[in-house]
Amino acid sequence: MTRPPLLLFLPALLTVLGVLLPLLYLVLRAVGAEPAELREIVFRTRNLELLWNTLLLTIATLATTTLVALPLAFVTARSDFRGRGLALLLGVLPLALPGYVGAYTWLAATGQGGTLDTLLGLRLPTPGGFWGALGILTLFTFPYLFLNLHAALRQLDPSLEEAARLLGRTPGRVFRQVTLPYLRPAWLAGALLIALHVLGDFSVVSLMRFPTFSAAIYQQYTAAYDRVYSAWLALGLLLLTGGVLWLEARWMRGLRLSRVSPSTARRSQRVPLRRWVWVVWLALILLGTLSLGIPVLTVLHWLKLDHDPYRWANLWDTARMTLGAAALAALTTTALAFPLAYLGSRYGQANRGGRWAQLTERVAYLGYATPPLAFALALIFFTLKVIPGLYQSYALLVAAYALHFTAEAIGPLRSGLLIATPRLEEAARVLGQSALGGLRRVTLPLLRPGLLVSASFVFLSVLKELPLTLLLAPTGFDTLARDIWAYTEEAQYAQAAPAALVLLLSGVLLTRLILSREDHP
Repeated sequence: MTRPPLLLFLPALLTVLGVLLPLLYLVLRAVGAEPAELREIVFRTRNLELLWNTLLLTIATLATTTLVALPLAFVTARSDFRGRGLALLLGVLPLALPGYVGAYTWLAATGQGGTLDTLLGLRLPTPGGFWGALGILTLFTFPYLFLNLHAALRQLDPSLEEAARLLGRTPGRVFRQVTLPYLRPAWLAGALLIALHVLGDFSVVSLMRFPTFSAAIYQQYTAAYDRVYSAWLALGLLLLTGGVLWLEARWMRGLRLSRVSPSTARRSQRVPLRRWVWVVWLALILLGTLSLGIPVLTVLHWLKLDHDPYRWANLWDTARMTLGAAALAALTTTALAFPLAYLGSRYGQANRGGRWAQLTERVAYLGYATPPLAFALALIFFTLKVIPGLYQSYALLVAAYALHFTAEAIGPLRSGLLIATPRLEEAARVLGQSALGGLRRVTLPLLRPGLLVSASFVFLSVLKELPLTLLLAPTGFDTLARDIWAYTEEAQYAQAAPAALVLLLSGVLLTRLILSREDHP
């Protein structure tokens, strides 16, 4: 198979244009101001403060999430700890809680009159500033790193460590010189997701009152209505994101960690914890309390204080709109991701068409890597100039969801295409099936688990998505995330509790579904 079918390139081309054209117009909008205005904008001392805050928070979050995720991954993958199932659950479930829900619950739990003060008489200081943002982001982003490190530790060939010990290395040196270098790709993959998340986050830093590029973009566009300055801030955020992607690619260049022997790797022996088992239990209790216990307790406490029947009457309408948009976006995104995954898997290495297949897939990842606020701003500028009728429409919102989250759907589909090898389609054509017939009767049935996981990933992401919804949602359209944000900004914690509970339960159920489908394909 050397020539990709033209029909598959059409949705791929739509994805490329949908991602690149708005970003190109954002650049043109940023540099299109008067020279004097440009000088005043570019050389503001405020920009240096935002740059420093954004970089500091990103680097610090990578450090703290590593300190949480690496020991937890080692305990679950390599130790004889009997509570591995519970530890694994605690390492994954915080993904179900969006960062702004975590920030809201901690603000509502602390200080005078907070949940902890009311129920336990424990008055903790209210989190805020750099340390508050760092703590919240650490608690609710470390699973991205944990999942990658856990998988890598399970796949590590024990013969590598055994060889190092035979050469006289101590266990500590074996871990530093053999295990940690092997974990480098997994760490980079998880760290990239966390860095992109921190760079694009505006909700947590806004609630914690810590100024970063994303928070400034939102404030400039919604409060100051300074579109030129917000475009420049978005451009600066894109440059930071590009730098992160470049560093990740550079650090991965030339890395080869495959085994020399073609034989099947043996499972590593469990490391006995002995007296450290109590330290592990205390750490798990602390982690579970901070990331899940206090948020759930806070939501339930403030839920009892919400006596407004009007809120509960409107909750179903809000949930219905949220679930409907998430379902439509999941179907649209999966439909866009399938041609990209198919082209990348089948034709990515082909002589003709291979470069185009690789390019379209990389552009899809660019859409995901672009911070949501910057992407939303680019879509706003583009539609107002080119297609004004799409501005603040339901179609534009769903399209933004699909273009931003296509990369999330590609991964599970590509994994499924490794099972549905091209030879199966070739055999179907030998038996008289057309190319599309073989694809429909042979490949798609084998891809059903991957399709379900892809759609579930996107569904969960859309449920939690806030920046795109805030800037692009049409008038009268409300979501659970938007509802929580509106009440939390005004410190109306009881009113935000019902939507937070529904979002939390939906996230937990979808996270369990994704894990079960990946464990049992």
